[in-house]
Amino acid sequence: MITGRRLSSGPDDLWEDQTSMLYEDSPMRPDATLYDTDFYAWVQDQAALLAARRFEELDLPHLVEELQLMGNSERGELCNRLSVLLAHLLKLQVAAERLPYVYDRAQRGWHLTCTEQRLQLRRLLRRNPSLRPTVPDELPDAYAIARLQAALALGVDEASVPLECPWIPEDVLPGGLCL
Repeated sequence: MITGRRLSSGPDDLWEDQTSMLYEDSPMRPDATLYDTDFYAWVQDQAALLAARRFEELDLPHLVEELQLMGNSERGELCNRLSVLLAHLLKLQVAAERLPYVYDRAQRGWHLTCTEQRLQLRRLLRRNPSLRPTVPDELPDAYAIARLQAALALGVDEASVPLECPWIPEDVLPGGLCL
């Protein structure tokens, strides 16, 4: 049973002495490197300390590292979504120009994937507006990946896929061109 002062309410209630409960039945003690041995418990511990405003007890080096990783994760999602979108835009373009039989068969699915990725990008950028200025920086790397994916999926030589991205960020982002 958890005793002590409730720090938050909801499905993941935090209690003042919850930290000690984490270690009660465990051979691990708080002086062990919890971050390295049980990440989930470390996160819960840090959240409880933050909620209790016990800032001096926080594991600041690891918290800083995790916050930076969270930001990198969002930027990584941006690049991944751009890669998928660009690959499908390339498939539409290359197939329409060189492989009309493939285009006729697959274009509907490729259009739907483009729409889905743009909706996901819109959501990502709405939740993280400061990512929008990074799109021009992410586009070349995303395109390099997309170029390889499109060539492989279409069964064409890489040389038949444009080396440089033919689209500017405004073309690619939600509301952009539709092939």
